[in-house]
Amino acid sequence: MCFIELFVPGRICLFGEHSDWSGGFRRMNPELGCGEVVIAGTEEGLYARARKSDDGFRIIGTRCDGVRKEALFPMDAEELLQVARRGEFFSYAAGVARYMLTQYGVGGLELDNYKTSLPIKKGLSSSAAICVLIARAFNRVYGLNLSIRDEMEAAYQGERMTPSKCGRMDQGCAFGSGALRMTFDGDTLSTQPVAVGSTIHLLIADLKGKKDTVKILSDLTRWYPRTNDPIGQHVQAYLGDVNRAIVSEAIACLERGDAAGLGALMTRAQNEFDRHLQPSCPEELTAPKLHAVLNDPRVRELAYGGKGIGSQGDGSVQLVAKSEAERNELAAYLRNQLGLDCFTLNLRPSKSVRKALIPAAGLGTRMFPATKVVKKELFPVVTPEGRCKPLIQTIVEEAFSAGAEEIGIIVRPNDEPTLAGLFSPVPEEYFNQLPDWAQEECRKLQEMGRRITFIHQTEQLGFGHAVYQARQWIGDEPVLLMLGDHIYSSKTEVSCARQLVDAFEAAGSELAIVSVYPAPGSTVHHYGTVAGEWTDVNRKVLKLSQFAEKPSLDYARKHLAMKGLIDDDQFLCVYGQYILTPELFDILGNQIARNIRQKNEFQLTTALEELRAKRGMLALMVDGWHYDTGQPKEYLESLLAYSKKQ
Repeated sequence: MCFIELFVPGRICLFGEHSDWSGGFRRMNPELGCGEVVIAGTEEGLYARARKSDDGFRIIGTRCDGVRKEALFPMDAEELLQVARRGEFFSYAAGVARYMLTQYGVGGLELDNYKTSLPIKKGLSSSAAICVLIARAFNRVYGLNLSIRDEMEAAYQGERMTPSKCGRMDQGCAFGSGALRMTFDGDTLSTQPVAVGSTIHLLIADLKGKKDTVKILSDLTRWYPRTNDPIGQHVQAYLGDVNRAIVSEAIACLERGDAAGLGALMTRAQNEFDRHLQPSCPEELTAPKLHAVLNDPRVRELAYGGKGIGSQGDGSVQLVAKSEAERNELAAYLRNQLGLDCFTLNLRPSKSVRKALIPAAGLGTRMFPATKVVKKELFPVVTPEGRCKPLIQTIVEEAFSAGAEEIGIIVRPNDEPTLAGLFSPVPEEYFNQLPDWAQEECRKLQEMGRRITFIHQTEQLGFGHAVYQARQWIGDEPVLLMLGDHIYSSKTEVSCARQLVDAFEAAGSELAIVSVYPAPGSTVHHYGTVAGEWTDVNRKVLKLSQFAEKPSLDYARKHLAMKGLIDDDQFLCVYGQYILTPELFDILGNQIARNIRQKNEFQLTTALEELRAKRGMLALMVDGWHYDTGQPKEYLESLLAYSKKQ
């Protein structure tokens, strides 16, 4: 089996340190405020390759200085637990491996962490990054289709098996780059991506001091869950109401791209932290090195403001520079005059793929009369594992496998109750008669339902028109689009949709991308067909020069021929998965307003071709199969092929 490439960044706490921990005490004292933080993924992180192994859990770790260590552990729950508890170099990895083994029944794994650019023990959640890396490796290698939240939970539970006293904020690095709001209410964690209006230039510096995080947390614990002591009341006030107000202001600054406001808010947050929390642990939180940097005249000249990181104390400092040039001057000053190690972080407008869209508003006329009583999206398919699932469920699961956190399903208004019923609870008497595996499937469907939004298409005016109905729900971000009558099956452990998302992000998350596959010339008149120039030596990604809707074979031979395909009479046809950028919806809206139609419908392909001509577009030759279920014979053939994964 080939290696799967992985990258997990560190994370920096911009605002709200310790509130993830304090918010957990709402289990015992609901009068406490919820904890809230704003975090951001770093540009530094852990690079790794992973694949299945028959020899247990083999791991190679690389430190920042290039020193490599290797270990081999049996996939045995008790032995992995013992390694985790010892607090050794690979303890975090062993803890997560044990969790994945006991919860998901995975086998062995070979993981080579071949590069580490993330500084350790600097408040950047390096231990959590390791834990997320292991959870993600098992997830991708074994095709578990876990969501990011599932990976976070695995990482958290694995790290808790070690001597570490991590909070749930740390695993936020699983969300990658960009800013994220996290809310902690007892055992409940909720997350919300934060848009960044324009690039903000941060500088992080290692203060090269000492701090005792265990003592800080121990001293803060004295005031929870209840206290009448004035010092404890100040602690609870800051980590509750005061912090939530600061977090709300921080989000407003980020959304405006207001670097000056953000820097000033950091300075204010540090002052409030000192006033409320410093008396509870003065030995650690007085932090002379931190305050010397923050009060340095040259630092104040080049930065809008700053504050401590993580548990505070003399660990690291973060500063909002006035510009990229001034950040370079600031870094040189801190290195040369104060002897501090620095690295940069840019908060940029987010381009990650968080949402997936599935059109399901068609009438299903080609499958009549069955569609007179059953929507085609609910037709059954038998998975390679032998489960009988509705078609729409397999597509939703494919979307989650790509990392999507929210799913939009386009439906006719009258069809929403029918489709929503799939993701609703079953009657208790029926549930109790189901076998254990089916009860678990019910729980999974309900969890999916909480992350699904139904979007109405009231008129049947074409595929492009259907997609356009989701514009408000999607907002100003990219979206994964998948056809509602196709099944997808990867030839690797990485799902087809995940392959597409990875290619989009690897290319810089700027250009729309479509998935394609080599198809015989005799079938091109059924599908959208593309041509372009390969951009990589493996001939997997190409920059498109043309996007044609259902061309004739003669046209394809003349204009759409591609080098590197096995057969000269093969062409690259659309696979049924797309990542659309916001510009596409502007084009669709303009075409609808101008009534630009083909065969009396608003076509997505027409808008895609216009987007390609204006901005450029990519295509990925996906390593997988897709199965069309939109016509009777194709449906029958797809059922047989999909169940055998061929």
